[in-house]
This record gives sequence, C-alpha cells and structure tokens, in this order.
Amino acid sequence: MVEHGILVIHPELSCIKIAILFSLHKNTFPGARGWGDIWRSKQRRQSSSVPGLTMSEQSHVNSLFLNEDAAKRLHAEGRVQRLRQAVQKRAARAKKRMSSITADSAKSFFRRNAFVLFTIAAVLLGIILAFSLRPYQLTYRQIKYFSFPGELLMRMLQMLVLPLIVSSLITGMASLDGRASGKMGMRAVVYYMVTTIIAVFIGILMVIIIHPGKGSKDKLHREGRIEQVQTTDAFMDLVRNMFPPNLVEACFKQYKTQYSTRVFTRTVLHSSNVTASVAATQLPVPENSTGILENVTHALGTISEVLTFEEVIPIPGSANGVNALGLVVFSMCFGLVIGSMKQKGRALREFFNCLNEAIMRLVAIIIWYAPVGIMFLIAGKILEMDDLAVMGGQLGMYTLTVIVGLLIHALCILPLLYFIVTHRNPWVFIAGLLQALITALGTSSSSATLPITFRCLEENNGVDRRITRFVLPVGATINMDGTALYEALAAIFIAQVNNYELDFGQIITISITATAASIGAAGIPQAGLVTMVIVLTSVGLPTEDITLIIAVDWFLDRLRTTTNVLGDSLGAGIVEHLSRQELDAQDCELDYLSNFSRKH
Repeated sequence: MVEHGILVIHPELSCIKIAILFSLHKNTFPGARGWGDIWRSKQRRQSSSVPGLTMSEQSHVNSLFLNEDAAKRLHAEGRVQRLRQAVQKRAARAKKRMSSITADSAKSFFRRNAFVLFTIAAVLLGIILAFSLRPYQLTYRQIKYFSFPGELLMRMLQMLVLPLIVSSLITGMASLDGRASGKMGMRAVVYYMVTTIIAVFIGILMVIIIHPGKGSKDKLHREGRIEQVQTTDAFMDLVRNMFPPNLVEACFKQYKTQYSTRVFTRTVLHSSNVTASVAATQLPVPENSTGILENVTHALGTISEVLTFEEVIPIPGSANGVNALGLVVFSMCFGLVIGSMKQKGRALREFFNCLNEAIMRLVAIIIWYAPVGIMFLIAGKILEMDDLAVMGGQLGMYTLTVIVGLLIHALCILPLLYFIVTHRNPWVFIAGLLQALITALGTSSSSATLPITFRCLEENNGVDRRITRFVLPVGATINMDGTALYEALAAIFIAQVNNYELDFGQIITISITATAASIGAAGIPQAGLVTMVIVLTSVGLPTEDITLIIAVDWFLDRLRTTTNVLGDSLGAGIVEHLSRQELDAQDCELDYLSNFSRKH
C-alpha cells in the first residue's frame, strides 16, 4: 500500500507479488532517490507486523533494492558493453563482406565506379606524362598541339552550359510554387553568405598566422599584365549584367566598362597691373599720354590663356563570354511566370523539361571522354610552366598558405555544416561527387563542370531534381567560397610583401570587398584575378603587384574551383534537407490532382 506518497512493502510478500505491486503503482514509484525511504519504512513495519522473518526472505527483499551508485556503475558498464558489441558487429560484418567478395561483385563495383576510377587514373597519368616530357623542352606551338584533346573537352562542356542553365532553372522554378521557391531561395542565399564569410575569415586568419609575405618583393617573379578597373564601375557592371538588353547577345557577351581619354580645352584669364609696373619704373609720363596709357592698361588688364586637359571617362564596352548572371535572372523570372500560368504554361514547361533531359543524355555521352580530356589538360598546363622553381621560396609559402586555407574550408567547415544540418555522413555524400570534383580540378571552371555536377548529385546522391535545377546554376554563378578565400588572402599577402601594415578597419574592408567581388567572379578560369583588382583598390594597395602571384595562379585556380563546386553541391544537399516538408507537400498535392483527374 501507499502511505504519504511512499510505496510500503509487506515483508511476507514474495518477489513476484512485489514486482506486480510495483507495476500497479508505477505512477507513485519514487525512483532511485526513494529507495532509502522505502527501506526505512519497511524496517519499521517489520517489528510490529511479522516478527518471525527468516534470513532467506530478508535476502530476497534486499536484492530488490540497489543503491544509486551501483545502478550508475551498472549503467556505465552496460554502455561499454554495448559499444564493444557494436564494434564486434561491424568487424564481423566487414569480415563477412570481405569473404563474400567474388569476381562478379568486383566487376559490378568497377562498373558502378568506372567514371571515378578512370578520372583519377587520368589525373595521375597526366602528371606523369607531363614530367616525363619536360626534359624535351617542347615549344609553345607543340604544347598547344599536345593539349588539343583537353581543349576539345572544354569546348564540349561549355557547349552544354548555356542550354543547361536556362532549361534547368526554368523547369526548376516552374515546378515550384512562389512560396516554396521563395523559402528555398532564402535558404540558399543564407547558406551562400555564411560559407563565403567563413571562407574569407579563414583566408585572413591563415595569412596572418603563417605570414608568407616576409622578405622583399624584388626577388619575386612578375608575370603578365593587369588591367586597371575602378571599383564603382565594376559593381555597376555587375548590376548591368543582371539585366541584359539583348538575350541573344548575353549568350556570348557581357557588359564591361571600357575607359577612354577625352581631351578638352579651357580658357584661363590672368589679371595684369600695367599702371603699377609703370609707376614702379618712376619714368616721367607726358600729360597727353595719360589717356593712351589708360586704354592700354584696360586692354592688357586681362590676358587669356588656353590650357589643354585630359580626362579618363568610362564608356560602354563588352567582353567575350556567357553573361551567366543575366541568363540566371531571366530564367528564374521566366520560370516563375510559367509556373503561375498553371495549365496555360504546360506546353512551355514540358518543352524545357524535354530540353533538360536531352542535355543530360548528351552529358552521359560526353562524360566518357572526360578522362582523356582531363589528362591532356593537366599535362599541358604543367608543360607550359617555364620554371617549376617559382613554386618554392617565398611564393611557395604563399601557395602553401592558400592550400591549407582551402583544405580547412573544404574538408572541415563544409562537411561539418552538412553534418550539423542534416545529421548524415558528409563523406558518403562527397564520395558521390568525386567525378565532378576531379573534373573541376582538370577544367578549372565551375560552369564547365556544371553538367557533371548535375549528374553526380541526381544519380549518385539522389538529390531531388527540383533542388538541383534551382540551386546549382545559381551557386555556380554567385557562390565562390574558394575565390573569396583566395582574394582576401592574396590581398593581405601583397600588403605584407610591400611592408604595408593593415589596421583592423582595412582588414574588415578587405573581407567585405572580397565577399562582394567573389559574387561577380564569372565561373571561368582565372576570373578571380580580375576581381582581385577591386579588392586591392579598396585599401590602396598597388594593383600591379598581382603579377607577382600569376605564376602559381594556374594551380591554385584549380583548387579553389574544386572548393567552389564542393560548396555548391553540399549546399544543394542542405537546402534539400531543409526543404523536405515543402517538397513532400507538393508531391502530395500533385498525387491528389493526378488521382482526381483520373477519376473524372
């Protein structure tokens, strides 16, 4: 029975009856802290109720009441035991899997991962081939002929980028309603901003800690020429390119401000005091000549001088290349309008769906040629280097700093973000992206890698097509984590080389400008060098010193492009996980509408 909230146990009850009593009064069961009260109450009732309790019955009752320390110790031992059993199960499962490997299973593994294995082998063969041909000192013309298969791969991929961006964005936006696409867009933009800010912070931290700019810049090798760009004009060009006046021209050209020198003349009037000069000579002046002198003084009182001035003025211009930003903005708006048209826009929606499917089938064909092209691309780039010794010394420390920063961001920060949001293993997800990552390493272009990235995410990782068609084209255009990290780090390195001390405000300026400039960096090889001029100009650093790092930029550009592609892909996985509720709701609505149309 229960007295004052305490379960009192009669000493004559058997163990089974006590257990039943516990189950009946589980709501008033006091827990581990109430064991002492139960035991003291039981001892008080033993002397009055049943005086003849035997030792056997006493031991039965005592065995039911364990103290709290013993319970904790047993719990800890149980956890260790469960962990040991889990490890043993995994080991047994792995042993069983190894013992079950047959020739057929090995063939199926190689068939599933043929693309990845061929691409990795192509990278290794390209490096070996390049170093074996370097002693022959090929001419520039011979190197260009040698790199021709790699150039073909770049042209094939770039051929598919334009229709892929347009068709995927239009179909992705048309398949979503306005509210769902707005939420997805907000999540994607927040992810892009967070990862870019973290990348800039890592770049600044690495260059301050390692300090690769120690020494004099006189020993550094300069290469190439940098075109001067005004910061204001660069950001205005970014906004102009978002709204192209001619969609056909946007497929192969983008707006870029050019500079012209305008010469103009200006007349400057100088005053001349002739009377004062005559008086200073102390010469006698005839009375009849006073009027003549006044007339001459009035005429010569203002002497005009014509001066010539030069002014640098911005004029409209263009640069070759796809205006991806303008096409992205147009495709998103066009897709939203088609989606809002419901049944009237069904024909256009099906057309772009069919176009997207046809492009992906072309990608499946071209992907077999990718290993060959990547091998010759990498080998050709290594052969083009005049002197591999520039990778050492002071520039070698700079290269090492960039590599360490990119590895921390790509292998620590991005997988950690994916794990925190989705609670899934990020390395399984990254393993499905190997083909796209190696293609980015070979082509050095996130836009050219876009067709391979689509295929890896949709087929290997099973990401919803509505997410990939929306997130990937936008990410390949504006999400440049590796570029932002590289630009912030390179700007502070150039300041260190010039023995220029940056204060906290200038470092904040570099971080903000690098974040904004990375958005404007087109997804083409070495576009970060152009936008770096904006970062250096913002803090008054010499822009001509960019030529100090061009010698190693071809290598670092490949690493930061790989980081950009990884960030876009993990972002698609994160946005899909956060948008699962909206996607499921839309699937249910579509199923209901299809069932309703069948019945009627």
